[in-house]
Amino acid sequence: MSHVRTRLLTLGLPAAGLLVLLACLPLLAIPLPGVLPGYTYEPGSLQLLALCFLTAALALSYHLLFGLAGLMSFGHALYFAAGIYGLAIVLDRTDVPLLPAAALVLVGGIALAFVVGAVSLRVAGISFAMVTLAFAQAGNVLVRRDQGDLTGGEEGLALATDGVPDALVGVVNTRHLYWLALAVLVAVHLVVLWIERSRAGHMAAAVRENEVRVRIIGGRPYLTKLVVFVLAASLATVVGMAYLLLQSGASPTTSTADFTLTLLVMVVLGGVGSRWGAVVGAVLYTLLDQRLGELAHSAAVAGLPAVLRVPLSEPMFLLGTCFVLVVLFLPGGLAGAAERLAARRGRVPGKVAA
Repeated sequence: MSHVRTRLLTLGLPAAGLLVLLACLPLLAIPLPGVLPGYTYEPGSLQLLALCFLTAALALSYHLLFGLAGLMSFGHALYFAAGIYGLAIVLDRTDVPLLPAAALVLVGGIALAFVVGAVSLRVAGISFAMVTLAFAQAGNVLVRRDQGDLTGGEEGLALATDGVPDALVGVVNTRHLYWLALAVLVAVHLVVLWIERSRAGHMAAAVRENEVRVRIIGGRPYLTKLVVFVLAASLATVVGMAYLLLQSGASPTTSTADFTLTLLVMVVLGGVGSRWGAVVGAVLYTLLDQRLGELAHSAAVAGLPAVLRVPLSEPMFLLGTCFVLVVLFLPGGLAGAAERLAARRGRVPGKVAA
């Protein structure tokens, strides 16, 4: 018991301290050159950090699918987009306030995930990935074709603010949106932690390792995977609704299969099977995606020879290079590298000999 208590204190105190620091950032004037566009209290910096938090929460929801249950879905963006567009449409076409509208959209996201999961999970492996991709592509087509003038097509759909509290509208309230994004990340992390430690989570991990053995001992792999699938999609829907408030609008790019592949890259970058790895991978990817664009168009890159200027002026080339380097030299992602480093530090010759 004392060992468990010590471990909880060792892990919990730094996490609590980090959470307090993050919560206080909008009240502090801390410059992070090259990382943030200004001081931490400025709207631009808070917007970027809030985007990192929501992306990390979304990566955690994908971690449930891929890291816990071993389900490689190419359609996870469908539920993220359902949260974004669902809430945008409800607020635009009705007079329902924000919270009841969010509850209604969440129910719709759960129903959508149940139907798609029930069909997709009839197959496994690459067939499952292709079926989820087909559903996601269908959703993207519906969004872009703007059936019934609901989604705005390629132009997207602006946030109707009539039912949204004033504290969550406008640049002057960016700090409130920052705190909302942080709260969503914490809530999603706690839910993912609870699921992993629950009976369903242990069963999902067993199914990932050996589905046949689970079936032989009386387990129900299909039902287990369906439960995890719906839970992960529900979390993605919640994150999508918060994303709509942060961005003040919906964009069709959030419904593409490419967006799901981006989530896969984040999870692999951080380390498959690691919660904090998914968070770190998502935050790092988002920062690189946002800040490398500025680097690519900077005067420093413009003054380089053509052989260097051409590749460095493409942000996606830089992101791809970083990803390839991590895959080649850091197997297990950032989480795996940290674990190996901690293991090396823990190998004290005197203790080993004892």
